[in-house]
Amino acid sequence: MQIFEYNGSAVVAMVGKNCFAIASDRRLGVQLQTIATDFQRISKIHDHLFIGLSGLATDVQTLYQRLVFRHKLYQLREERDMKPETFASLVSAILYEKRFGPYLCQPVIAGLGDDNKPFICTMDSIGAKELAKDFVVSGTASESLYGACEAMFKPDMEAEELFETISQALLSSVDRDCLSGWGGHVYVVTPNEIKEKILKGRMD
Repeated sequence: MQIFEYNGSAVVAMVGKNCFAIASDRRLGVQLQTIATDFQRISKIHDHLFIGLSGLATDVQTLYQRLVFRHKLYQLREERDMKPETFASLVSAILYEKRFGPYLCQPVIAGLGDDNKPFICTMDSIGAKELAKDFVVSGTASESLYGACEAMFKPDMEAEELFETISQALLSSVDRDCLSGWGGHVYVVTPNEIKEKILKGRMD
């Protein structure tokens, strides 16, 4: 078993029409033993920017704290929030700094940029970015997430339809992965509001 699979995880982000959604499972496990069913993998950086971190739970928390610190420094210096593209470059640089002893995380970044255009990307543990115009996934359930998202994704979905699509994709995928699950945590972000929903899994 790889160290990335030690705690299990599933994170997915998807774009809609002037909105985006990001979702993750809620299970924290030690291999096949479940420790908690309310683990938070998705974090808000500011109202239009979220990051989901899959991988080793301790590194997830450490990396998140470093990113919040760096973003607050940016806000103090620039007196504005960071754009998603800028934040993705920051995350990539922080990960690459540690490439010889990397954070065992695979980030998924989702945000609204200029003109409320959604931006999503993911990267590996040393910061190699992968940009997408439809959806990105990471975690132990990523293979089944790819299949579900390919089947369900449609361009220019409104917020309600986007929520349904990402929820169904997440729940059907974690059912096929024994290292992730216990429902899900979904955020749908539009220019005017943030909707948050906890999904019940089959085990709840």
